[in-house]
Amino acid sequence: MKKFFILMVGLLLTSCASQSKTALISEIQKFQKDLNAEFTNPKKTPLRGDNFTKFTEHPFFPANLKYRVSAKLTKTENAVPFEIETSSGRTKPYQEYGKARFILDGQELTLTIYQSLGLMKQAGYEDYLFLLFRDATNEIETYGGGKYMDLKIPKGDTIILDFNKSYHPLCAYNAYDYSCPIVPAENFLPVRIEAGVMYEDVYHD
Repeated sequence: MKKFFILMVGLLLTSCASQSKTALISEIQKFQKDLNAEFTNPKKTPLRGDNFTKFTEHPFFPANLKYRVSAKLTKTENAVPFEIETSSGRTKPYQEYGKARFILDGQELTLTIYQSLGLMKQAGYEDYLFLLFRDATNEIETYGGGKYMDLKIPKGDTIILDFNKSYHPLCAYNAYDYSCPIVPAENFLPVRIEAGVMYEDVYHD
């Protein structure tokens, strides 16, 4: 445990040193701006009716680089495709890509990262990875069903998890038109992740 902790602290320091704090905060702000733009665009928004007309912008936790972690990624060998249950009761095909291990608030945590077998067949999504997780903010400041994060296959055996760029599944805003993968129990984190999109009932179904 001690050696792993030292390794992860070293990875985190190396990662943060490679980019200035200002640049990293700008990336988070761009994510927030793009997400708001998507929800205010009538051709892209998942919102319907009054939920759309009342929407102005998402509430976000303050950007905090504490929640941008460098994780040790162990790729899953001979991954077996499986069906993940969704909010509508249907299933979608995925496969496990690997395990991401990291340190947050002194705790060693692990999250499983997946690949969507449907997206893998589409041009431009060959290196797309999908992370879904729950944490202790769910049902309080964030959606009860958890949050998502989009990632890409890294070149090495480390991967950056920036929880500031985590977002709610579309079914959190429109359960009628969207069917969202349910977070597996193995990705329940016993900590508060005070980062990314917050939840506000006033413009949700």
